[in-house]
Amino acid sequence: MADTIYDVIIVGGGPAGLSAGLYAGRGLLKTLLIEKTKHGGQAASTNEIDNYPGAVENETGPSLVEKMVKQAERFGVEFKTDDITGAELEGDAKTLTGAKGTYKAKTVIIASGAIPRLLGCKGELDFTGKGVSYCATCDAAFFEDLEVYVVGGGDSAVQEALFISKFARKITIIQNLPELTAAKSLQQKVLNDSKFSFVYNSVIEEVKGDDGLLDTIIVKNDKTGELTEFNADPEDGTFGLFVFIGLIPRTEAFSSMVDMQHGYIKTDENMRTNIEGVYAVGDCRIKPLRQVVTAAADGAIASMHIEKYLSE
Repeated sequence: MADTIYDVIIVGGGPAGLSAGLYAGRGLLKTLLIEKTKHGGQAASTNEIDNYPGAVENETGPSLVEKMVKQAERFGVEFKTDDITGAELEGDAKTLTGAKGTYKAKTVIIASGAIPRLLGCKGELDFTGKGVSYCATCDAAFFEDLEVYVVGGGDSAVQEALFISKFARKITIIQNLPELTAAKSLQQKVLNDSKFSFVYNSVIEEVKGDDGLLDTIIVKNDKTGELTEFNADPEDGTFGLFVFIGLIPRTEAFSSMVDMQHGYIKTDENMRTNIEGVYAVGDCRIKPLRQVVTAAADGAIASMHIEKYLSE
């Protein structure tokens, strides 16, 4: 494997990486895509995707990702499962080191993504995609006229809560501090809205449900230790729990080489990093909106630019 020099190696198999692979393959570039585990990134754990152009009714994250993989394969993209832990990115030949081998390429696209910071409470993983969500834009519409709980009190959490309020009939913000920490202008919007109520100094201890749907959360007051159980309205049978306590970019393997801010990679509009021949796309780079559609766009832009870069 180390003797093969690819035109481009893509690190990460989410929508950004798969889109980059598709465009590189169509450009007749010798392309390798390396993914640590399963393809799809966060999209692969999304129960239903309604906001990606062309997605069929009841499209799921896994079904959309499967189509993307097959499309990239059709244009000659090679796939490898490995965990990239080190890299040498300077110079004309880039070297990536993984647990299973060493890989060389003329250019590299970092599409390693970001993962939501989890609550770490009992039952969280069991109900992810079944009431527990980390993306308001993706899932808020599924909770129209239902109750929703939002965890977090910073700018992102309050902004997302305001978006959810377009759909939900009631929202409870759970914050582990004695007050919200979002900008005052954002705070005023929720504090003055009768749809919102607040639970301070508290964390989620456990989430539970029946028939695969979330219907109970247990909240612990950090000051008193008191446990409070919140249950779904019997007529609803379920509610939403949205978690906005930060994202963790998966960029550790490149942190000593590529310019970053808070772990997110800096790029220009062509997805170029500070290192010639090295690009970053999708959720791992600094950007205002992290969605499947913007990830796919990033991947297309990077590969089109690489095609021009290599031809020159």
